[in-house]
Amino acid sequence: MPLVALKRIRHHWFSPQLWLRRLVLWGGAVCVGAVAILFAMGADQAHLLLRRMIAYSPYLPLVVTPAGLALAVYVTRRIFPGAEGSGIPQVIAALQIQDTKLRGSVLSLKIAVGKIVVTLFGLVAGAAIGREGPTVQIGASIMHAFGKFVRFSRQETERGLILAGGAAGVAAAFNTPLAGIVFAIEEMSRSFEERTSGTILTAVILAGITSLAVLGDYPYFGYTSAYLPLDSAWIAVLVCGAGGGLAGGIFSRLVIASTRGLPGRVGALKRNSPILFAAACGLVLALLGLLSDSTTYGTGYHEARSVLEGNGNVPVGYGILKLLATAVSYASGVPGGLFSPSLAVGAGFGVNVSQIMPYAPAGAVVLLGMAGYFAGVVQAPITAFVIVVEMTDNHQLAVPLMATALVAAATSRLVCPSPIYKALSEGFLTSARGSKTSEVHAKAPAAKSVETPAQKPDG
Repeated sequence: MPLVALKRIRHHWFSPQLWLRRLVLWGGAVCVGAVAILFAMGADQAHLLLRRMIAYSPYLPLVVTPAGLALAVYVTRRIFPGAEGSGIPQVIAALQIQDTKLRGSVLSLKIAVGKIVVTLFGLVAGAAIGREGPTVQIGASIMHAFGKFVRFSRQETERGLILAGGAAGVAAAFNTPLAGIVFAIEEMSRSFEERTSGTILTAVILAGITSLAVLGDYPYFGYTSAYLPLDSAWIAVLVCGAGGGLAGGIFSRLVIASTRGLPGRVGALKRNSPILFAAACGLVLALLGLLSDSTTYGTGYHEARSVLEGNGNVPVGYGILKLLATAVSYASGVPGGLFSPSLAVGAGFGVNVSQIMPYAPAGAVVLLGMAGYFAGVVQAPITAFVIVVEMTDNHQLAVPLMATALVAAATSRLVCPSPIYKALSEGFLTSARGSKTSEVHAKAPAAKSVETPAQKPDG
């Protein structure tokens, strides 16, 4: 065997530095999986508490939701800055930040803790938010913390760990390993780098194994056997794709606009009194809850699953009401994601489409609605159809779902040219770079004033 090959083998199998990196990656991935499981259990308990409150009186949210969102935003701004919103834009921003210290403004264990605590509190209060986006930031924060402990020297390695943590978070949150890999490639990095591919795969596998070991092998939305015959029912692909893309693009524009500054008195209220603005958003959410028979609160997971199982009883306007509730929740500034609420909105739109297209299988149309709207929001069509396929264990609809997602993403770009997570990440990048500039100016020595004859005091 050539000497070069022997050196490579010795370096690969007996290098302490390489084994340290492997242990960091493996340990971090297992931690991400464990935390994601605990977060999911906490979200289930939050849903139970919310339902008990509504069962006691459907009018309680008129008081609890405004107060809860105001408190959540206050705690986020004062104690956990950087934890607001979905979490995915922060991870995308972190991948572009070169300064390790600046990454701490969007990725840290403190932010991860705040993300969990405040998101769960927001769910109890009735915010229409999800836990999957926050799990991405939590996973990236955990892996980033592990990387800081070992002090990797290469920027590519740190970036790979962040990507791997985010992908592992998606895989563990949805119990969808393939979707975690695809999401990391398609959405968070927007490019596939061979140097980080093995890191991502390993993290996703270990996080997935952790989830399987604790929760078992289960599809997120249960098993569905819906299929779409190759006949006029395929019109639903175009309807759900174009309609979902249009609705998703409009939603994205609303969310992006709310973060960049709303016009008029509403915008002034958000800028000058963010806590009061959050309370006003909570009141709007409570009113939407009353209009929807209390179905627009929370993640939307239970409503979407009941619709897929055929025993759901959501209002006719559930899709649009849930869309508005999700947009208002995000605008309030409370931590929370868009994944589950978007899938629930899509399910609601799917129900509407199935009612006007009785010749197409209702279950299949609901799944097409979910893929179409989700792809319209995130503009990541491969991720959209892979997530829906994995979450329902339905491979018969793979091709129709793929076609729907592609049509939706293309339609959404006509309405919202910039993908939502990319647009939102720019705000965090600007904030991080602005804080660095302020810090540099603060550390710079003050210029000494030169006393000219004209300025010299008398005497």
